[in-house]
Amino acid sequence: MRMIPLAMMALLLVENAFCETNPIFAALEDEFIYTTLSFSPVSATSAGYHRHHGANLDRQLDDFSAASLEHQKKFYENIRARLHAAASREKLSPEERADYDIMMDQIDLARLDLDTIQSYRHNPTVYVELIGNALFNPLSLEYAPKPDRIRDIIARTGKLPAFIDQAKANLTDSPEIWTQVAAEENQGNIDLLEHAIPAQVPPELRGDFDRAAKPAIASLHSFQDYLKNDLAKRTHADWRLGREIYQRKFRYTLSNDLTPEQVLHDAEGNLKNFRAQMLELARSMKIPQTFSSLSSHDVENLIISRALDHIAQRHATPETYMAEAKRDLAEAREFVKSKNLLTLPPRDNLQVIDTPEFMRGIYAVGGFNQAPALEPQLGAFYWVTPIPKTWPEKRIESKLREYNFYKLKLLTIHEAMPGHYVQIEVSNDVEPKSRRVLRAVWGSGTYVEGWAQYSEQMLLDEGYLASPPELKLTWMKEMLRVFANAILDVRLHTMGMTDQQALDLMEKETFQETEEATSKLQRAKLSSCQLPMYFVGWRDWLRVRDADRAMKGPAFNLHDFHDRALKEGAVPLPVLAHLLTGKPLAEIPSK
Repeated sequence: MRMIPLAMMALLLVENAFCETNPIFAALEDEFIYTTLSFSPVSATSAGYHRHHGANLDRQLDDFSAASLEHQKKFYENIRARLHAAASREKLSPEERADYDIMMDQIDLARLDLDTIQSYRHNPTVYVELIGNALFNPLSLEYAPKPDRIRDIIARTGKLPAFIDQAKANLTDSPEIWTQVAAEENQGNIDLLEHAIPAQVPPELRGDFDRAAKPAIASLHSFQDYLKNDLAKRTHADWRLGREIYQRKFRYTLSNDLTPEQVLHDAEGNLKNFRAQMLELARSMKIPQTFSSLSSHDVENLIISRALDHIAQRHATPETYMAEAKRDLAEAREFVKSKNLLTLPPRDNLQVIDTPEFMRGIYAVGGFNQAPALEPQLGAFYWVTPIPKTWPEKRIESKLREYNFYKLKLLTIHEAMPGHYVQIEVSNDVEPKSRRVLRAVWGSGTYVEGWAQYSEQMLLDEGYLASPPELKLTWMKEMLRVFANAILDVRLHTMGMTDQQALDLMEKETFQETEEATSKLQRAKLSSCQLPMYFVGWRDWLRVRDADRAMKGPAFNLHDFHDRALKEGAVPLPVLAHLLTGKPLAEIPSK
């Protein structure tokens, strides 16, 4: 029998004393989760939560009335005070403390948006994307027999005219780019209601659908006219958050004590270091080069860009793009299994589909849409955004060069295997149920995006495709983009970075194709504090892994580390570090 040191025994006694669930805290956690979901019936459907106090949420739309928004504010204020009191009076276990941190950040984030940012007054994409999800999710998620889900769609369709009137009443002004994207995505909603949904309606419900759809479609067309000819003239709102608001949102979103300036400094340093490594790798490929009277920086750019140009020439066609993504998914899954890198989830519920049109403004390339946390047996979706046939040939070629043979593989690793799909599927088995929902719906985006980014490097480190220089250079180019994401977000929102400066950073310093750079600039204007997640999360996942390896020494096992880390669900990475190693993240050095 192995002897346990006294210090470790004391630690175990303390932890065991906290292992029983605090009933006061558990009740507050349930209240936060299910009341907050009830505020957004559309999100509730996505999470698999269908009824709240007897009301059928699948037949409702979110309420943006003044009374509803005021009710939400009071709820967040009240629940925050009660959570704080419970945490002060009662000892929380490490897992409860993790849940507490998540809830407090989400409460502060919700209040910041309701009180200060006020997206409901300035961002029409909030309404447009909600409409799309309200109609699309019951169509794609098989949570009930199809006729029942069509009835849910019909009920929501009948509520669209009043919802759109509410949007028009709330929107005071909007940055030009937000209104432009909202109009593009709203056209996707019109197409969904005019074509995609009618094709799925059974004959016995066709009359009910037509009666609801006619005024709804007219209302969507009216909203389209409003966006293009009314709201488009009111452009006083600024998509830039400004330093003070950005710092607050940055803290709540990243669940980290780092300042935007610290992240910016570290991202710029990593960009410089990775460019130097790429130069050496590009030189090793021995691509013929000729130079005349160029600066050292220009020579560096030329050597790397020619190597990347060589790689970019191998790519899919618009017709084979989706098929290659599916092939890459099977290939990555087989590699993960053969290397025993982690325990793959038992469910096989991933579908690869076209990105819905109403989401293509923010998901210009692809994305992942998880299975509902409360119904994980339902479908999860790897979205791949098709290349429009109407695009000019130059634009199509730019997109295909950026998402070439190697980059499409990295995208599939990131979004699906073993990236977002695997991480979220594992977290969908977290118990108790409330913890699972909390960490799935409101979990740390830095954990989630960091894991996907870390997964790419981890597979290459383990010899994926024998790690040819073309794949490694493509990955390093992607890492430049990760660093640029953080730089763009901080500098655009707080330092007055211009569009041209942003495009120069992406195209000249990180070798992005024009189509990719233009799409990313649009995304940076549509969102805030999301783009730095990739860099901060990637770096901190490596730090947690290195700390675990140092603690375990020869007993460290990569499969075991991944399983333990993923079974926690999307907790903030400082919390994960403490749960796995007992160390604060701040004490773990960064490479």
